Amino acid sequence: MKVYISCDMEGISGVVNPNQVGENREEYNRFRKLMTLEVNAAIEGAIEGGATEILVNDAHGSMDNLLVEEIHPKAQLVSGSPKPLEMMEGIDGGFDLAFFIGYHSRAGTWAGVMDHTYMGRIVFNVYLNGMLIGELGLNAALAGHFGVPVGLVTGDDKVVEEAHKFLGEIQTVVVKEAVGRYAARCLPPAEARERIKKAAYEALKQGGKLFRLEGPFTIRVEFINSAYADLAELIPEAKRLDGRTVEFSHPDYLTVYKAFRAMIGLARMVLR
Repeated sequence: MKVYISCDMEGISGVVNPNQVGENREEYNRFRKLMTLEVNAAIEGAIEGGATEILVNDAHGSMDNLLVEEIHPKAQLVSGSPKPLEMMEGIDGGFDLAFFIGYHSRAGTWAGVMDHTYMGRIVFNVYLNGMLIGELGLNAALAGHFGVPVGLVTGDDKVVEEAHKFLGEIQTVVVKEAVGRYAARCLPPAEARERIKKAAYEALKQGGKLFRLEGPFTIRVEFINSAYADLAELIPEAKRLDGRTVEFSHPDYLTVYKAFRAMIGLARMVLR
């Protein structure tokens, strides 16, 4: 059984503000350690459940947060960026099950801890085939494109609600209950890790849910301001719908996913 793990940081227990997740911020090193420990808990549960191969993809920020020397020795780590599939790099490797660890809710979620969709300073809303969607849904759809079901999602209660909406009854762990964008009622890290380990084990026994949409696919990105859309519309075949909105359509979801990532990459050039 081959298990793929995509790990973000905003959904780790104890994480409630940008000072804890940004490189060169005061508390960053403390919380990247906690991120590594939650990933290890998922790895341990997967191994006990029968996993024979595990790949972990660091999916937060510059994507070099996880401490490679402390990652469980039976897993391999994809670290650094840019990567062709970014948050889902490596998912095309014939995996049987995917885990999303430390995930957060989509942009605009009421009381979601640090809710955003890929780039909070750039992206306002994303729609896939008309559905308002966040990182969890976009990434689950890419896993589905490669035939990989999602078996476990961890994070705050808002992203777990999102997971059940798109994926149904899979294993989930609420490591904190959101109070507001920058506040949450958090499980003690040791308890969060124990629950993640148990859920990972159960996920190997239960299996996951495949999130595979019918093509053709249309992604519509509503940016924070028109300057970002000015650059995003340079993607070939992209359509500018209004001052802040750019749309891209294609029969292949992988192409749509890459176009979305390219839109954001171009838009980032505007940041001062």
